[in-house]
Formats: sequence, C-alpha cells, structure tokens
Amino acid sequence: MRDTRGYTGEPPPTRFNMARYCLRAAARATPDKVALIVVSDAGVSVEAAERWTYAQLDEAVRRTAAGLRRLGLEPGARLMIRMGNTSDYALLFFGAIAAGCVPLPSSAQLTEEEAAFLLVDSGARLLAMADELTIRPPPGVRVLGPAEIATLREGSAPPDYADTAAADPAFLIYTSGTTGQPKGVLHAQRSAWGRRPMYQGWYGIRPDDVILHAGAFNWTYTLGVGLTDPWANGATAVLYNGPRDVTVWPTLMEKYRATLFAAVPGLYRQILKYNDLRAFDLSSLRHGLTAGEALSAALLEQWRTTTGKELYEALGMSECSTYISSAPGEPVKPGSPGKAQPGRCVAALPVEGGEEPLPPGETGLLAVHRGDPGLMLGYWNRPDEEALVYRGDWFLGGDLVHFDADGYMTYHGRNDDVMNAMGYRVSPLEVEHCLSRHPAVAEVAVTELSVREGVGVIAAFVVPRDPDEPDGMDAAPLLAHAHAHLAGYKCPREIIFIDSLPRTANGKVRRRDLARWRR
Repeated sequence: MRDTRGYTGEPPPTRFNMARYCLRAAARATPDKVALIVVSDAGVSVEAAERWTYAQLDEAVRRTAAGLRRLGLEPGARLMIRMGNTSDYALLFFGAIAAGCVPLPSSAQLTEEEAAFLLVDSGARLLAMADELTIRPPPGVRVLGPAEIATLREGSAPPDYADTAAADPAFLIYTSGTTGQPKGVLHAQRSAWGRRPMYQGWYGIRPDDVILHAGAFNWTYTLGVGLTDPWANGATAVLYNGPRDVTVWPTLMEKYRATLFAAVPGLYRQILKYNDLRAFDLSSLRHGLTAGEALSAALLEQWRTTTGKELYEALGMSECSTYISSAPGEPVKPGSPGKAQPGRCVAALPVEGGEEPLPPGETGLLAVHRGDPGLMLGYWNRPDEEALVYRGDWFLGGDLVHFDADGYMTYHGRNDDVMNAMGYRVSPLEVEHCLSRHPAVAEVAVTELSVREGVGVIAAFVVPRDPDEPDGMDAAPLLAHAHAHLAGYKCPREIIFIDSLPRTANGKVRRRDLARWRR
C-alpha cells in the first residue's frame, strides 16, 4: 500500500500572494541582479537584449497592479492576455495577481474564434491585446493596446501587493475539456508555493542559475518553469521571442551562459537533428529539463551521448503542474519520468473505482491527493467536469500508470481520448466539431497516431459526404478549414479518408481502433 497521509510538505502561509512570493525577497536582497532577459534577436549582443533587474521588475509589477485598479478592475475580476512573448505579457500576468485580480493567459496561436470563446466563457472585463491580433469583444469588455498597457505603469507610487489569502484565486488557464470545449482551470495564490517540491525534486535550482525556457508565456510550463520558479529562487530567467528557428537554441545557451534549459522532448529532438552541438560551448549547462510529452529512452541516450549532459523529465498537468519527476542526485530510469516529488502524495488507483492505492506493479489511474497546495481550486463554471475528476480525497488526471517497488512511475497512456500535441493537451471532440462543419464531411473521428518512437501526430479519419465528387476526397480544403478555425497545434497533420468509422455495439466511435483502419 502506498502512503495516503496526504501532502506532507510545508503548508503555505494563510496569507499569501503569488506575485509577492516571487519578487519581494529578491528585490530586497539583490535589487540590482538581473531577473529577466527577453531576447528578440539571437544575433544581437548580450548587452543589447532587454533586461530587468529585480528592483525594476518588483516596481513595474506593482505599478501595473495600480494601473489595473485605476481602470476599475476589482479583486477576483478577470483580465485576458492575448499577446506574444513580451515583457508586457509577464508584467500584466504578475501585475494582475499583485492586484488580487485573475489573469487569463492565452496563446497568440489561437484563432479569433477560439480567443472569443475564452473571453466570453471567462467573463473577463479587460482584454490586453497586441496590435497584430484581432478579436471582437462583447459589450462591456475594454481592450488595451500596447500604448495603453505601457501607461498602466505610469502615475502614482507603486502600492503594496494585495493582501490575499492562500486559497484566493490567482490565475485562470484553459485546457481541453471532455465536452470538446476548452475549460478554465482556476488556480489559487498558493499554487506558487505548491511548486516548491520541484525546486530540488526536479530542477536542483540555485540562486545563481540562468534558466532558458523555450515555451510561450500562455503555457503553465513556461509561466512556472520559465518565470515563477526562477524568480522565487532569485535566479535569472531568459526568454526568447524572435522568429521560431530551431538553430537559435544552442546559440542562446552559449551566449547567455544558460545553466538550465527547459523544453518539450520534440524540441530536444530537433535541436539534435539540425545543429552540430559540438560547435557550441555548452559548458555552463548543468542539465536540461523536459516535460509536456513522454521522453523516449532513445532521445535521452542521444542527448547524453552528444552533450555529456543529463535530461530530467517531469510529468504534470494544467490542474497541478508537475508532481512526478527525475532529479539531480537520483538515478534516471530511462522510460520513466521519475518518482513523486518530496512531500507529494501520489498513487495509482483502480480504474473501476475505489480509493485504496494499488500495490507496486499494478496499473491504475494516476491520482494526486487533494491536499496538495499545487492542485487547482476547480474548473471555471464546470461542476459537471469537476465531478468526473475527484474520487474521495483523490484527484484523477486520466493517465494510466504503474509504480515499481522503488517508486518509479511508468506511463501507459490516457484512460480517455485526450491527445498530446507539441506538449499541449487537445480534445479530439474539439477538432471533430470543427471538421464536421465542412460540407464535404459526412462523419469524422480524430485520434493521435504514432509515426515513430516518441512522436505522434493528430490525424482525422473522414467519411466523405460524396466520394465521387471531384473534391470529395481532397484533404487540402479540410486542412485549410481546420487552420482557419483552430490553433495550429490543434490541427490534424493528416486526413485519412475511410468508408465508415469503427463503432461499438452501442454506436460509439472506437477512436483507439482508428489506426488499424488506416489504408
């Protein structure tokens, strides 16, 4: 039987503000230390990159909070952010939290249609948006462009951070829902404190670290590993917002003397494929961090052989961030993301029901004890979906796993149909709903297909409405339709035309059988 005592780490203080926790201590102890570097061009000198010290960052975040309050944004009110990877994005996110408001970080990749759903569903009163992005806000929503965002930091002296409770709302993030529509995951102020088991249970983080993260700000992986945790530990965060080119990452690691690099396994694979890493000075790099999708044993070995560095993997979810990981000082077991982080209470529960953890070696549903401070407050206005993920004192994320006698976890896939695309969770229902609106589609089912070890793509299996028509079995219009209505990472890479969909006796589509129906 596994430990069921609940979270055993240090509990968060009763009064707690996430932004204060991340910035106040370092701003007082090391005010002139560089906290954030934003690189727009990998070719410019290190001195030319945008830099923020802890003192500057602390003041700018509090001034942003004051500006949001002047606009009438009350504690608990939502602010949606629709921008690229800029310092303004980070200042707005932490500034809203500093004011006791609730930021909603969204992806710049979302279509206008997808972004509009998030805006309406969240009930956001303010929308901070880059000029190059568009949306038609509903009545009562104020849009802030870059010029207005800059003026938020002007005016009166910066106030103190809001006196929030640890269980007060801090931010709202959207992820795939079981109904096909994205659902909001509401996190508490304490969520930053709930990340403390990662510090040595994954990173081995130190105040002198320079952490380069390859993700976008809207992702909890980037907001956490790329900003929240470096700042809470007095380290330096480096983020890149220039053109997406896989060859820039070794350059950035070398130029900014990165000690930790964080990305999804797919990017590590591309870095190894398109760069000769022996041509770069990576001596400052202690190790890499990876999450978002499974790290294959082959990729781990290739990275080790090429760089002489270790890769430490983590498993998590939008609802609780990462809680299983490998870490410095612990042997890495290829094929396993690691063990439960110190203080976490994690188990495998029987699929068919029950709250008693399974013994080592038996496969069940991965569960996190609901006492974990990193666990979400709940789904935004989705009590029906909340009821599906709790079983007594346990939160169930839908992953099938087993633990061995040493505590290492092995992943066996999802118990539901949610797919993993570039580290993002994508509901097949959302993609199916989009494609089903195309006039050439009679029926459609979407699943993830494995193309090689550790690499999967989203594929749509389409029953054409009229296969005898000239364009009745043409994939191009369907792919164009998907890209017009869905973010790029949600779009299928392949359209496969079939005569009928595999179904159960009750008529339900058997998505797991689709790969066998491929022509």
